Formats: sequence, C-alpha cells, structure tokens
Amino acid sequence: MSLIEKYLLRQLLGPSLLAIAALGAVVVLSQTLGALDIIVNQGQSPWVLIKVIALALPQLMAMVLPIALFIAALVALNRLHTEQEIVVCFASGMSRWRVISPAMRLAAVAAFLALITNLWVAPWADRAMREELFRVRTDLAASLIHVGQFTSPAAGLTVYAQDSDQSGAFHNLFVYQVKPEGGDTTYLAERGRITKRNGQPVLVMRDGSSQSFSTAGVLNYLKFEEYIFDLSPFMANDELIHYKIPDRYLHELLFPDLTQDWERKNRKKMLAEAHARLATPIYNLTFMAMALAAVIGGTFSRMGYGRRILIVCAAAAVLRMLGIGAQAAAAGTPWLNILQYAVPIGGLWWSMAVLFRQRAGRFARRRPTSPRMELAGAEA
Repeated sequence: MSLIEKYLLRQLLGPSLLAIAALGAVVVLSQTLGALDIIVNQGQSPWVLIKVIALALPQLMAMVLPIALFIAALVALNRLHTEQEIVVCFASGMSRWRVISPAMRLAAVAAFLALITNLWVAPWADRAMREELFRVRTDLAASLIHVGQFTSPAAGLTVYAQDSDQSGAFHNLFVYQVKPEGGDTTYLAERGRITKRNGQPVLVMRDGSSQSFSTAGVLNYLKFEEYIFDLSPFMANDELIHYKIPDRYLHELLFPDLTQDWERKNRKKMLAEAHARLATPIYNLTFMAMALAAVIGGTFSRMGYGRRILIVCAAAAVLRMLGIGAQAAAAGTPWLNILQYAVPIGGLWWSMAVLFRQRAGRFARRRPTSPRMELAGAEA
C-alpha cells in the first residue's frame, strides 16, 4: 500500500470509528431504557443491567456497522473530493481502483468482522443473555419484596414491607404463608433481610412474632428475636431455557433436529436466518461502494455532491429494506433465500458499474485513431 493509499485509509478510518461509536451509543441508550425493568421491577443490581446490555451489543453492532461505514465514507469522501485531494490522486496517475482500494479494504475488514460476529460471537452472546434473563425471571429471592406493595411471588405466599434502607434491610415486614396441610401462618417483624444460608435463600426476620391456627383450630402465638424463613421451597422451578432462532449457531440453523416439534415447525425460518447471517456482511462492501459511487462516480463539482448523496442514501435505505423483505419472504418460501444474496450483490455490482463507467467513457473518447482508420478516411 502506497503512502497516498495509507493517507486515504486514515482519512476514512477516523470518521468510521466515530460513526460506529455514535451509533453504538444510541444502541446502548435504547437498550438501557428497554432493560430498566430488570432493576425497577426485578430488583437486580446495576451490574446485571450492564451485563445484559453488553451481551445484546454484538448482534446490534453487526447491524449498525454497514450504516456507520456508509455515513463515515460519505462524510470523508465528500470532504476529500471537495478539497480536490481525490482530484490530485487522479492527476498523479493513480488508477480509479487504487483510489478506491483503501475504502474497499476497510469495508472488507468490516465484512469479515461482521461475518465472525454473525456466526459465533452474536449467538454466544444471545445465549448468555437468554440464560441471564432466565435467571433474573426465576430469581424469586430478588423479586420477593417490593417496598410498599403486597406481592405474591409464589403460590401460597404473600409479602409486604413498609420501607427499606440503603443496606438492603426491610422494615415492618408482613409475611403470610398458606400451607397445603393447613395451619396458615402470619409473620410480623420489625426488620428483615434476604440472604443465603448453606447456599439456600432465606428471609431472616428479627424482633417479630408469628401467629398460626393448628388443624384443631387453636391459635399458636410465638414471639422471636430472630426467625429464619426458608425460601427454597418457593424457588423450585421446572422451566427449561428455550433458545430462540437468533440464539442458534449456524450448524443448528442449517441442520435442525427434526425430532423436535418446535424445530420442525420453524425449519424454514431457521434456514432464512442462516442465509441472512451469511448475506448481511456483504452490505458492508455494498454500502461502501455506494458511497464511493455517490462522490467519485460522477464529475467533479465545487458546489458539492448533495443531490447525488441524497439519491444514494435513499437507494441504500431501499436496498436494505429489500434485504429485510427478502429474509421475511424466504421464511415462508425457502427458494427465495437466493434474494438475500442477490440484493446486496446487485447493489455492489451497480455501484462498481457507476464507478468505472466514467473511466470507460473517457477511454473511449481519448482512444487514438488507428492508421487504418485514417487511411480509410482519406480514401473517402
């Protein structure tokens, strides 16, 4: 790579990283707002929220990457062409391919990273996120008490706490337990805290009392300084984690277990997802080529390239929507999966045709006349 090509690559790399960071920040913000329920309603720590957001990023960033490259390329190339740096490159004898090769190399690296993300990183992260959300959803101990509310986190159990402090202790606790064999019990305590004893979740209540009726109808009243209420019977959960289509690896999508009813019913959708993971990295090359076509594919203009850029932006949006539509259509008709590749490859071919069409036209206009043609003209 020559010095000029390295310079062009640096001019593209900086805006690309900034665009990725900006769009990534928007993605993180949207995920944070959507996942606040984990802290507000599920009683989890901020660390769990951060973990869930981080695990959701790989799949989202693979979608954002082509858009970030497209925006960054338009900004950088428009500036370079307006300041006539691209013109200087052509004037120095650089071919059109050498001028665009740094941008296409950057897009190729992005496409490779997107492919790795789609095939391995995103499924692993989605599985880990699914497991974390399953743990949060089934974590009775964390969602047992909501201050100021009567909650029934499990069958036969009602809990209320009037207040809580910064240390995590609850004040003025009320617990009502319905027992299958009879003898329903009510617990009142001034303080309480959820903790673990011998690896099992317990509610430690202090300075309180319990009242229960025996099967014979006798009231039993007990005062205590400390009472350990075992939560493990309410933690029993026979649910299993179900991995959705985005959580599956490529080989699981292409070769589903047809003995499983769910996989047999969703076989076409899984196949469409598999082809989408292989096809979507191509959009990195396509969008970069479209940005190059918008700026370099036409004649030089000191007034800028606003009109051409707007047209290419609209074309890129339509192209991506066609790709999404192709995936949705292929989920019902498998042979339409070919469209998932045809859409980005078609956009790439069109962009390259625009880029090199002007060069071919100049070559045809400047081609010297052969002696035979001159002789024929003289005879005429």
